[in-house]
Amino acid sequence: MAVPNFTQNELDEIYAFAVDLGRKAGDLLMERVELRISGGEGNSQKFEEKDSSVDIVTQTDEDVEVFIRNALQTKYPTHKYVLPSDQWRLITVTNKLKDQRFLGEESYAKGSSRDYLIDEHPTWCIDPLDGTVNYTHIFPMFCVSIGFIVNHKPVIGVIYAPFQDQLFSSCTGRGAWLNEKRQLPLIRKPSIPPMPANAPSQCVFSCEWGKDRRDIPDGNMHRKIESFVNMAAELGSRGGKGGMVHGVRSLGSATLDLAYTAMGSFDIWWEGGCWEWDVAAGIAILLEAGGLVTTANPPEDPDTAPIEDMRLGSRLYLAIRPAGPSETETGRETQERTVREVWRRVRHLSYTRPGA
Repeated sequence: MAVPNFTQNELDEIYAFAVDLGRKAGDLLMERVELRISGGEGNSQKFEEKDSSVDIVTQTDEDVEVFIRNALQTKYPTHKYVLPSDQWRLITVTNKLKDQRFLGEESYAKGSSRDYLIDEHPTWCIDPLDGTVNYTHIFPMFCVSIGFIVNHKPVIGVIYAPFQDQLFSSCTGRGAWLNEKRQLPLIRKPSIPPMPANAPSQCVFSCEWGKDRRDIPDGNMHRKIESFVNMAAELGSRGGKGGMVHGVRSLGSATLDLAYTAMGSFDIWWEGGCWEWDVAAGIAILLEAGGLVTTANPPEDPDTAPIEDMRLGSRLYLAIRPAGPSETETGRETQERTVREVWRRVRHLSYTRPGA
């Protein structure tokens, strides 16, 4: 896929910078973890609640975002940074070649509107710490996420999980990689496996509880739970919706859910409620690896509805791992068949988003 207004050399330079930046930011996260382990910062992680007790931000989140933003400014010293309002901070970067913008999770103030702000301009979309709850509990599933978007499409993705020292990365036209050595998906020889013929059975299904914990009858949380049970239940049960997946996984990090889907460890990821900074880097990596990403919400007719590309700001995502051909189908056909089977089993989720 050609990227408008960027040469491959320019993309390669941005990619190398993003990889280095992701590693350095991840090292900062681990420095704080080591301080806690050694007692240098006490044995608890201080945090502030945003919208609820499970939607939190630590000083580390904010410090790492500042580090990343300053690194961009150091790399491009002639760039201009503009903060348009106090409600949200979208930083516009201008040089002689093109405009770039920086959007990070901590750029949104507590309680402020989260309108979709990405447009056709090249934009950095960054989560300095995805999996903040995991981080506060020193559960290793946390990471730095750096995405670079052009014309609404994620074209570069870098995810660094420092506790495991796992770096997932991609650049359009250059493939997707684990630690820059192993191409994704990992299983490639003699060929990438197709999706199982009876998918979602024999699949590992990834999902998240999310931050919307309102106990409302038929609300998002209840619809998610019903969908999880449908996917896990024995075949033929629940009015034919039982999917009997091999396993259900919840990592507490949408970013890493996507990374493991690109790796081929997860077959299916279904989620509603996260934000573009949670998914931009992961979607770039998954698509470059050969995965598919569409909407989480089932259409009226799952059998015939077109399978369209996801909208980055929609907050509704269904991802299928990279897949090779079977004896009777192309790899894409096995992915689309799986999408339709998931749609038959999941509930419609309600997440509105101005501008998306």
